[in-house]
Amino acid sequence: MAVTDAGARSARDHALAVLRVRGTALGAALLPAAVAVVLVAGEAAGRLGDGWDALRWTVLAVAAVVLAAAAGVAAVVARARPAVSPTVQIEEEAAPDLYRLIRDLADRMDVPAPSAIALTPDCDSWLEDRTHGTRARRGGPGRLAGLLRSPRTLRSGEPRRSGGPAGTARTGGGTDGPGAPVLVIGSPFLWWMRVAELRALLAPVVAGTGPSAHPDIAAARRFVRGLDAAAAVAAAAGGPAPRRLAYDVVGWVARLLLRAGAAHAAEMERMVAAAAATRAQTVDYGLRVVAQEQVGLAYAGWDRLLTRVALPAWRTGRWPARLDAGVVSALTELSRRDRLAEGFASRLGERPACDLLEEPGEVDRRISLLAARLFHGGPAEPGPDWMPVDWAQYPEEVVDRIWRSEAARLFEALCATETPTLAELIDRLAGAGEAAGGTEALAARLAREEAAREEAARGPAPSAPPPGGDGGLLPPGGFPLQPPRGGRELLAEHITAAVCCAAVDTAGASPGLDWLDGPALFVDGERRADLARPVLALAEEADPRPLRDWLAAVGVRPDKPIRLV
Repeated sequence: MAVTDAGARSARDHALAVLRVRGTALGAALLPAAVAVVLVAGEAAGRLGDGWDALRWTVLAVAAVVLAAAAGVAAVVARARPAVSPTVQIEEEAAPDLYRLIRDLADRMDVPAPSAIALTPDCDSWLEDRTHGTRARRGGPGRLAGLLRSPRTLRSGEPRRSGGPAGTARTGGGTDGPGAPVLVIGSPFLWWMRVAELRALLAPVVAGTGPSAHPDIAAARRFVRGLDAAAAVAAAAGGPAPRRLAYDVVGWVARLLLRAGAAHAAEMERMVAAAAATRAQTVDYGLRVVAQEQVGLAYAGWDRLLTRVALPAWRTGRWPARLDAGVVSALTELSRRDRLAEGFASRLGERPACDLLEEPGEVDRRISLLAARLFHGGPAEPGPDWMPVDWAQYPEEVVDRIWRSEAARLFEALCATETPTLAELIDRLAGAGEAAGGTEALAARLAREEAAREEAARGPAPSAPPPGGDGGLLPPGGFPLQPPRGGRELLAEHITAAVCCAAVDTAGASPGLDWLDGPALFVDGERRADLARPVLALAEEADPRPLRDWLAAVGVRPDKPIRLV
């Protein structure tokens, strides 16, 4: 493809600079061999006397060692699999309208269409090249991947933040053959955005296939990705000492070459993004401003949904099977509460982008399971202890289950009687605050038990991708959304759980779901959001009076036994 604008020409210049690093490395590897050839030829022609024998044999030995090392590095680079984001592949027969929309975008901008489309449980979209090598290989993210990883080039027309999980994912079904990059789309965009907004948002991303098709840029990216993957393979290598030493040499060479080309590679990607954004300006430019506003809103709602709604369910062995449908409810609620989002809910009358899928419910299920694996480390397939849950079942299957389990753990930690009551719990906690360090010891015990449960739930890392190729190789525990909870936070959560159980059992309250805040207690159909302060007074100050006043106002009978799991 011809390089026609200044940004693309600048990207090509930086790509050539990266390739010069490769050429310099190749020249350095061949230099001892070239000197050896000259010495051998001189000896054969009688131009050199016997005094050159020692030098000749020394240079031959050095050349052999250097060539062997270079061949080893080249083999590792060629065989190493670069980091690939875990995604859900969308074949063309499963989304013909979506593929048609992407093709139309590519035609309007005169760029190659992506080879395939995949979805990610993230509020982001990018191009990802998955053409490095042809055999199934494994590898992890390199240490310099955050700066140099080229697949994630564009985010709505701007240079994308790098980094993220590594893994394997299949490619297949496409539009312009296996050489073009895969278009990865954030699944929340499909459910929240309207069709026209999605097209405007993806225009600068799809435009990135133009520079990607240039041979110099493509070669520079392959070189960087190969070095990145080789450095990761070398860092993870084990085995006998000679093998580790050989991989240490490979890793050192790969990191040296990465550092040499880092500045040019980063600038090349920035220029590619700028060129793509310029090319896409003629496509729905005004609508793209509106779409960008939706990106921020979608990210806020998606983050709240994952951390406050999905994460509690994952911890109980349940995974919400319709996360993307849930994000619509969460964002609609956010639009209702947030004055800055007024008017966004009226968009829901337009055609949602998920209508471009033939079976959005099945795609949502696959994305939801991948999200659970990605952010929590759950199994790749449902099982007895890892079951999907619908939103209608969430209060009973997740919220009530959490409350009963946490209340039981709190009573067990306090060595309570066989008929536990909330009154006994309050008295014990108030008394613990009066012996020094009583609540601190209880909080520390809850934290240790929580850490042990999390560790046991992670299990070993999978040795192969799950059936169907969705997702990729993930570390045990995934990539957690939140840091481990502290002892004081856990103690307050467990007290809240016991209070909610008592309210359900004795005051006619019910477990419920708040789309933005997660598990919630409802009394007479209204959410009670005023429980946090009384609980904190008991947990942190051993003061039971605010909680007792709250119980009296709600009508909870603290003297009645609590039903535990």
